[in-house]
Amino acid sequence: MRQSLLAALLLSASALVALPAAAADLRIGLQEDPDVLDPDQSRTFVGRIVYASLCDKLVDITPELEIVPMLATAWSWSEDGKVLTMDLREGVVFHDGTPFDAQAVKANIERSKTLPESRRKSEVQSIESVEVTGPMQVAITVNEPDATLLAQLSDRAGMMISPSAASAAGADFGANPVCSGPFVFKERIQQDRIVLTRFADYWNADAIHFDSVTFLPIPDTTVRLANLRSGDLDMLERLAATDAASVKADSRLVYADAVSLGYQGITINIGNGERGDNPFGNDPRLRQAFELTLDRDAINQVVFEGVFAPGNQPFPPTSPWYDKEVPIPTRDIAKAKELMKEAGHETFELEVQVANNPVQTQLMQVVQSMATEAGFIVRLKSMEFASLLADQTAGNYQASQVGWSGRTDPDGNIHQFLTCNGGINDSKYCNPEVDALLDKARTSNDIAVRKESYDAALKILSQDLPIIYLYHQTWIWALDGKVEGFVPFPDGMIRLQDVKFKS
Repeated sequence: MRQSLLAALLLSASALVALPAAAADLRIGLQEDPDVLDPDQSRTFVGRIVYASLCDKLVDITPELEIVPMLATAWSWSEDGKVLTMDLREGVVFHDGTPFDAQAVKANIERSKTLPESRRKSEVQSIESVEVTGPMQVAITVNEPDATLLAQLSDRAGMMISPSAASAAGADFGANPVCSGPFVFKERIQQDRIVLTRFADYWNADAIHFDSVTFLPIPDTTVRLANLRSGDLDMLERLAATDAASVKADSRLVYADAVSLGYQGITINIGNGERGDNPFGNDPRLRQAFELTLDRDAINQVVFEGVFAPGNQPFPPTSPWYDKEVPIPTRDIAKAKELMKEAGHETFELEVQVANNPVQTQLMQVVQSMATEAGFIVRLKSMEFASLLADQTAGNYQASQVGWSGRTDPDGNIHQFLTCNGGINDSKYCNPEVDALLDKARTSNDIAVRKESYDAALKILSQDLPIIYLYHQTWIWALDGKVEGFVPFPDGMIRLQDVKFKS
């Protein structure tokens, strides 16, 4: 009997020894559900967070915004600034086994330029051709010097997807994206989760310490934080500013932040279909009046406890690209009423769509209250974020509270939104003079020339107001105390290289 018991105990012990180590599964709470997972078609900030784990880029940035190698290991410009030669990383494969090489880069850039659904066209429009100059080298020729190109290639325009998978799937690539990043797409359930699993053949595999990463869209900031505290999440992005002090005081959690490159504002439908054909879209005086009802400092204090930066331009007031000659206007209800009267309105009813999360809802409730004092009757239309963007694209909106996560080069915050053929110009604002100025800014490598061009464009835009900028946020993350190695970046992305659970 004793021998039987001993044998059983030994068998049980050996079974325990044979058990595999617990899988390292990271769970990240997102503020919204991403749109389509195709770098050429997508536009959401949270989609870019997913891509940071799924799709490597030609180049990346440091927290100090320097351009550094990723899939390209070195690059140089020709003397006339019209040819960018890039040397590519050896030994990289896509998730489907397709090799990453010069042909793959050529195919990716041509897809960004020619796919009918591509939103990257304005970002790569300067590229005239891509020549394969060797198995692992490309020469990218631009039609004129493009100061923004490397910065564009550090984001979605530089994300490399499998040419084989892209060719087979066409516009449906986002249903099963195939890239070359540290994690492979496993499954997606809309509004519920996106699951990625570790890619065994990743070129930088030693820097990856998780077996899977699951992204969970949880729009309610309070619920997101509660899930982190209960252990159902390991990390969340965009902690509410009102919860910053609470997280800092919690010894079980880690707080991290970085000043954003982007902005939040209200995009106005000016010429996007039938819904743009209304007094608010047609008469800039009404838009000017609406802006004059806003007290941006008060909004920052009431909604964000003073953590964010009020703003009225695509660049924050701390940016060297900010035009100090176009300061944030002081709230002036009398002047707002006067402009409304000039435009033929004592009152005006305006529908503004807003994402269905508590922070943006509170923001627009404060704006709604302020605008009422001048006679604006603001109706808020609460929407799931991806649906909000879809309606914006289709022109099925009058005004939309939406933001932009920001880009390392100033061009990325303005050109694609406010030029006549801009890839994300949902306003369909079109002013040839603005186009000429913004085109000039992106083709010069002279900082003084670029600044002069942006300043001139901003003076026009401050009167036309296709976008009414409100503030510039600080990215805030909260993490479980067991997570270490996370580095906050000003682009708001979550890079998982060298991030791990404490042993």
